[in-house]
Amino acid sequence: MGVVHRDLKPENLLLASKCKGAAVKLADFGLAIEVQGEQQAWFGFAGTPGYLSPEVLRKEAYGKPVDIWACGVILYILLVGYPPFWDEDQHKLYQQIKAGAYDFPSPEWDTVTPEAKNLINQMLTINPAKRITAHEALKHPWVCQRSTVASMMHRQETVECLKKFNARRKLKGAILTTMLATRNFSAKSLLNKKTDVGKPQTNSTKNSAGVTSPKGPIPPAALEPQTTVIHNLVDGIKESSDSTHTNPEDEEMKARKQEIIKITEQLIEAVNNGDFEAYAKICDPGLTTFEPEALGNLVEGIDFHRFYFENLLSKNNKPIHTTILNPHVHVVGEDAACIAYIRLTQYIDTQGRPRTSQSEETRVWHRRDGKWQNVHFHCSGAPVAPLQ
Repeated sequence: MGVVHRDLKPENLLLASKCKGAAVKLADFGLAIEVQGEQQAWFGFAGTPGYLSPEVLRKEAYGKPVDIWACGVILYILLVGYPPFWDEDQHKLYQQIKAGAYDFPSPEWDTVTPEAKNLINQMLTINPAKRITAHEALKHPWVCQRSTVASMMHRQETVECLKKFNARRKLKGAILTTMLATRNFSAKSLLNKKTDVGKPQTNSTKNSAGVTSPKGPIPPAALEPQTTVIHNLVDGIKESSDSTHTNPEDEEMKARKQEIIKITEQLIEAVNNGDFEAYAKICDPGLTTFEPEALGNLVEGIDFHRFYFENLLSKNNKPIHTTILNPHVHVVGEDAACIAYIRLTQYIDTQGRPRTSQSEETRVWHRRDGKWQNVHFHCSGAPVAPLQ
């Protein structure tokens, strides 16, 4: 029996103590799987984007070699302080990985020995069948003959780069947390409280980041030019003061359903604001859609939507107000969910007159690397982007 970690990265490598020569411990086996010998199969899409192997991205059968690939990425980072594959656009990042498009640029790699580069090359071999195994890697000259092969120079520049790499990683995490907290506050402040006005508020949503919602109805002036309001919450999401005993599983389910509503609200907000970058981060690169704009055809990918963002949504400076009616959330396992709702969009047409359009929408969400991504969208009724 063997174990495939599936999420090897520097953050999951810990030292047992601060003493010199302390043992390195591997953490976070949340995505780990057990395999029989050299068994290869499709175990699902799992891992952290920059460390995913080509076979996982191609959704092919995989096994232990995915961890060797991730170790190759880690070794690359440890030697120079930056990753071999990098792009803000996740789709482009995945293309780099699938093509094995990395190099050893000067001047950082000029002082790295050929043996170290050779080991990285063998670990980052696209074909998993030809990729070096863990047993073979431990016998590689750079590992077992380090006294004669490995460079003894102190890589101070690499240390500085590693500090910057770690700082960027932490900063990105802090920014994402702040964005989530801000969006949660914005969404909560716009919830319709028709039946809950005057009731004491409790905070049971796990992803609220400690932000509590204001009490009482929100005056119309509080609405921003581009906003999303959620009305008539269902599926047990709305809190009740009548129950004195709560089931932890019920509370967890409520929180997960609320999380799906929040991420849906974030996606619609990105559309209203014409923010394609934010939209692309929430959507899977292979998003499939049935919508009026596609004239009944199934569209795959987000390039079809890019046209509307670049030529209509991003150039719109008129207010757009969206209302989500009766959202129904179906949780399908730990990492999948579906939401169906009616969407009312209020906007100003070219004549300066207020208009309202209605669409019925369904979105399928899949959680990857701890982040929810929209993998399928079905819309009927009016176009998602009102042609003003």
